[in-house]
Amino acid sequence: MNFNLDKIPGRTAQPRTYGLTMVTDKGLSLQDTKDFLSVAAPHVDVVKLAFGTAHVTPNLAEKIKTYQSYNIPVYFGGLLFEAFLVRNQYNDYVNAIKEYGISYIEVSDGSIDIPHAEKCGYIEKLAKLGTVLSEVGSKDKDRQHITPPYKWIELMKAEMEAGAQYVIAEAREMGTVGLYRDSGEVREGLVQEILTKIPHEKIIWEAPRKDQQLYFLELIGCNANLGNIDPHEVIPLEAMRIGLRGDSFHFYLGE
Repeated sequence: MNFNLDKIPGRTAQPRTYGLTMVTDKGLSLQDTKDFLSVAAPHVDVVKLAFGTAHVTPNLAEKIKTYQSYNIPVYFGGLLFEAFLVRNQYNDYVNAIKEYGISYIEVSDGSIDIPHAEKCGYIEKLAKLGTVLSEVGSKDKDRQHITPPYKWIELMKAEMEAGAQYVIAEAREMGTVGLYRDSGEVREGLVQEILTKIPHEKIIWEAPRKDQQLYFLELIGCNANLGNIDPHEVIPLEAMRIGLRGDSFHFYLGE
């Protein structure tokens, strides 16, 4: 840190096991990636190459190695896992993970229907290859069959028992599904009920919007796990985490 300031909350240190900032890379160029990391690397814990962008990104291997040179793990978006699966190419997906030295793996079922027992089977197999992140909540995207809190908890527990190190609470890129209403407002009752059964250290809350990030920081503290963070928002988020943004200015000052 550049200044000596009292009453700054204690952030976990890298490599963090909680207090994570998961960044969504939707197609940064190789030079953009290097520029981004030159500023933000101390505050980035894991990077997702969003949805299927890894398939069309030039210089993919070099880009992944650039992140890894900062000891930042990279993983392919869950949609890419589903894209391989729906084409009966699971083994090709495993080969791709190995080829690119990917150590974090997302298992999701947002675009195709996978029976939950089968999803847990994939988690169990992939957990032998790396750190599995499993996504929960994508089924709420159509608003026709909202998943009740007890079901979220049931799914999260089963997926962690199958080998997932973290469960990702779904919001997608716009922050308007899963955890959130169409307006982006947090489904507070859902969040608070989840937290009665699932340790917050094991949940990555997708929170692309500032108001959503602020909600979890106020509820859980500066070391809430937050995901789907835009690369340009990493430094502002870190400032907000420690009470150095207007919205969080009074969090740690006491009376």
